[in-house]
Amino acid sequence: MAKVLRTEGMGRCIGCFSCMLMCAGVNRKNHSTSRSAIAVQTRGGMSGKFVAVVCQACREPKCAQACPADALLLRKGGGVTVDEDKCISCRQCADACTAQVIRWDDDVNAPIICRHCGACTRFCPHNCLAMEDVED
Repeated sequence: MAKVLRTEGMGRCIGCFSCMLMCAGVNRKNHSTSRSAIAVQTRGGMSGKFVAVVCQACREPKCAQACPADALLLRKGGGVTVDEDKCISCRQCADACTAQVIRWDDDVNAPIICRHCGACTRFCPHNCLAMEDVED
């Protein structure tokens, strides 16, 4: 059974960015939050709550449909994986994403899209993030 990242526990988030740092470290071999597929942000400034901006695991992802190079491959359970060797850096995937969650890695000129690996969940000290089983 496939798994997807869920963010329902963000009411407990303290904004430590551990999830972002681990995502970038595990998936991009870089510990910069700008290389993370998940973005923790506030809604309402310093007194607002934190939210996680991340791939929604669409079943029919507009990002993949927009990619002229077929560099975004559908993953079981929803969402996509990126084949950076096929990517032509046109950014059409980012423009087409209905949730506007695709970040960009300027060093390799390729999209950063959550692959729902769960690395972020293992390092969240308050269990704000969880992996959920979904049908393939």
